[in-house]
Amino acid sequence: MRDASLWRALLGVDAAAVIEGVEFNQDTDADGSVGGVLVAHVRPRRAKRGRCGVCGAPSSWYDPGEDRRRWRALDLGVIQVYLEADSPRVRCAVHGPTVRQVPWARHGAGHTRAFDQQVAWLATQCSKSAVTQLMRIAWRTVGSIITRVWADTAAGIDQFAGLRRIGIDEVSYKRGHKYLTVVVDHDTGRLIWAQPGRDRETLGRFFDALEESSPGRCAQITHVSADGAQWISDVVAQRCPQAVRCADPFHVVGWATEALDVERRAAWNNARRAPGGTYGNGPGHGPQGRRHDATGRARGLKRARYALWKNPENLTTRQRAKLEWIAKTDPRLHRAYLLKEGLRVVFQLPYDQACEALDAWIAWARRCRLPSFVELQRRITKHRTSILAAIEHGLSNGRIESINTKIRLITRVAFGFRSPEALIALAMLNLGGHRPTLPGRT
Repeated sequence: MRDASLWRALLGVDAAAVIEGVEFNQDTDADGSVGGVLVAHVRPRRAKRGRCGVCGAPSSWYDPGEDRRRWRALDLGVIQVYLEADSPRVRCAVHGPTVRQVPWARHGAGHTRAFDQQVAWLATQCSKSAVTQLMRIAWRTVGSIITRVWADTAAGIDQFAGLRRIGIDEVSYKRGHKYLTVVVDHDTGRLIWAQPGRDRETLGRFFDALEESSPGRCAQITHVSADGAQWISDVVAQRCPQAVRCADPFHVVGWATEALDVERRAAWNNARRAPGGTYGNGPGHGPQGRRHDATGRARGLKRARYALWKNPENLTTRQRAKLEWIAKTDPRLHRAYLLKEGLRVVFQLPYDQACEALDAWIAWARRCRLPSFVELQRRITKHRTSILAAIEHGLSNGRIESINTKIRLITRVAFGFRSPEALIALAMLNLGGHRPTLPGRT
């Protein structure tokens, strides 16, 4: 093997680069370990010289640029490696004067493509500290590299190919009401799109991107599942009027649980205000600086939340006893519990029986004399069609909630990135079905 071919293999560059020379500056640390810096002087071959760094189009010469540039390459053992080359500018018909394209690095990057690829792979496999210490770069640099790698990956694939059934949801990624809107493919379980924001404009950008990828793709969407948020329903109705809209069963039962909790708190407060409901016991925050502890029925309602929330088959012996006591002492609260369980059972029935059961539940809730459930039945009536569609087609936001959980974990790893774009890029590389590979491997 010729020396030039050997150096190209060691430096991770292809035949489009010419190795002009190599310099090595050796350093010895205080503990006697040997290191150093290797600088390889390179240039593109003639066929690759006059191309725009942004679009790659052949362009005319403009000027020699400011100075020679360096790109960080993969280390050779303990030795840091850099590629150094001239950085002339060319005049692109579209982008104007810009630095010419080089075959070993992306435009505007300070690292080679092989370096970027290895960092992206490590970011999807290792911890934050492992990546930064092994590659000897800052975590914010990792964020920039991930963004570049995902941009290149997304440009080479069709994310929306074969898209028919989607789920839409939002997930918090930062304090201060910072959210991402995420779209997941029900058929593959992959994250296909994510953007900062949770409003009509943000979701509209997804459908714009879907239509721009290939005209008519919005009309090919057959099912959309969501949590019942009005801003999602409005955009889907406008952009995909033919799609079957499915309300997520988990969120619908969650509405009933919230209504039940309103009644539980009301029962607790009424029991505490009743004569003999509390007594003073030492220093605290009540009148005259005394803490008021619950007694009587109020004390019996303490810690009833989980007994009321849990499914009957998951109750412990003590929680079952608590529910039996509530049924005897507080019929109003027990009625709210039965309403919550009745709505949950609707989603376990076949479609034909579920239609009748849901109508019967709405009639029961309408006359139950519990304000929170009377309000809930209005909400259920409004979403009746989408609730029954979810039962008929067996769709829920389970896949989306699973993706959201993983995004929350990725958010903890991505703490320190400058922008949400780096977080989105890391999530897409992990969950989009296109994980990066190590350089030189397929």
